[in-house]
Amino acid sequence: MPPYAEAAEALLRETAEDSFGDFSPSVYETARVMRYAPSLAGQSRRLQFLLEQQRAGGEWGESPEYALLPTLSAIEALLFVLLRAQIGPETAAMTDSVNRGFKTLFGWLNTGPTPDLPDTVAVELAVPGLIRAINDRLAAGPAAGLDAWRGRRLADHPGDRRALLDILRGELLLGTAPPPKLLHSLEIFGAAAHAAPGVRPSAGAVGCSPAATAVWLGDAAVRAGRHPGVRYLHRAGRDGGVPVAGPLATFERAWVLVALATAGLVPPVADALVDNLEAAFGEHGVAAGPGLPPDADDTAAALHALALLGRPRSPACLLGYRDGDHFACFPPERTPSTSTNAHVLQAFGASAPARHRGERAVLTAWLCGQQDPAGYWRDKWHASPYYATACCVAALAGHGEPLPEAALRRAARWVFATQRTDGSWGRWRGTYEETAYAVRILATVPVPEAGPALAAGSSALRRLAGGPHPPLWHDKDLYTPVRIVRAEGLAALHLAEVRRRGDRPGRVAGEARPGGAR
Repeated sequence: MPPYAEAAEALLRETAEDSFGDFSPSVYETARVMRYAPSLAGQSRRLQFLLEQQRAGGEWGESPEYALLPTLSAIEALLFVLLRAQIGPETAAMTDSVNRGFKTLFGWLNTGPTPDLPDTVAVELAVPGLIRAINDRLAAGPAAGLDAWRGRRLADHPGDRRALLDILRGELLLGTAPPPKLLHSLEIFGAAAHAAPGVRPSAGAVGCSPAATAVWLGDAAVRAGRHPGVRYLHRAGRDGGVPVAGPLATFERAWVLVALATAGLVPPVADALVDNLEAAFGEHGVAAGPGLPPDADDTAAALHALALLGRPRSPACLLGYRDGDHFACFPPERTPSTSTNAHVLQAFGASAPARHRGERAVLTAWLCGQQDPAGYWRDKWHASPYYATACCVAALAGHGEPLPEAALRRAARWVFATQRTDGSWGRWRGTYEETAYAVRILATVPVPEAGPALAAGSSALRRLAGGPHPPLWHDKDLYTPVRIVRAEGLAALHLAEVRRRGDRPGRVAGEARPGGAR
């Protein structure tokens, strides 16, 4: 039995038994639930989570680029709670938190330099809405202890789209149903989203989002406690902090299965896990979770997982996402995704390689064209280039048409050159997740001098395995899909061991041989 097979089997058992998924709590989402469902049980735990997540500089989040939105969300929620709070220890802590946060916000937006907006979900609409709400609160008079900010105004962010936000809010107020893609971010419209027509919750949730559900329900419905959405909010926030989305069992299961199976770690899998992936398919593929539209990324990952586990199905539903020389995740989309196109390439290659050779050639050319000259890729769904690079290397090495050897060598050289002195890899600091991606790349692409780097990387993985795992994945806020990160680490350790023993895997290290598509 491979040394990591037992841990992989335990992880799959966890994944099969949990229909919600294991995702880190979000500052942005938690603050929105606090704001729009203040009567929901557990408000004090959410408040404590928010206060504990504030950094020494007054901001919330990772680096100014990723900190602006969660900081705005936290400040706006705390201003609201402060006006309702009685004087007490929490009031003093909240007042101090807001004062420190305002110093940072006014520095960023009014003095500069203003941080760029990251390519996260609906950020260009969420930022102007929160700035406007905070300015309205300051104009009306904030709570005691915040007099220094009375009458001041945060400057607008130059990259936001406040005019589009106003148009969409106006249509909502006129009774027009919001676009399906915006259901996940319905809270950006504030009070206008309450009981918005055309919104149909799925299992109580609106857009697979606690914040969207809270704003649509309204606090009166939360107090009444009869709507299924209230039960959903309780489940989502059982530990205080609220995840940015959920349930996302389909997303989690597909990614965990692919990570393990492509490394050759395929312990016995409960039939229910694969059955659930098959049952998730509709006419246009698979959605990450209930209430979300189908997308090319989750569809491709589910197809790849099923092919690897001997239950292939036709990938033809992916053709509807074709957008010229690449595939869109949600057509239409603002920014194409390298990782989505890598997953689509894997789905075509694993499910029906001969039938879709033309699509594979198109995707290979597009992905190679997206590679930075230094050797890495970036992506809209992740803050780290190691994730995008690992996705592209796995897809191109396994299913590129033809095999783009030069691009793969550039990627491996970049990874080799960016290893930290402690053996880890990472954009801001060495992390378990990013080290796993780097190890997988070096184990996949033969680099003669990679032996010591793989050994040091494996040691770093074992050292970092206990966590915490910093949030690096893009949604409205950064988040961590905990089980997916664990699966990537196990897969990387296994592949490094295979490489150390000198085993000669196939075209992709450890990739299972696909069956024929039905």
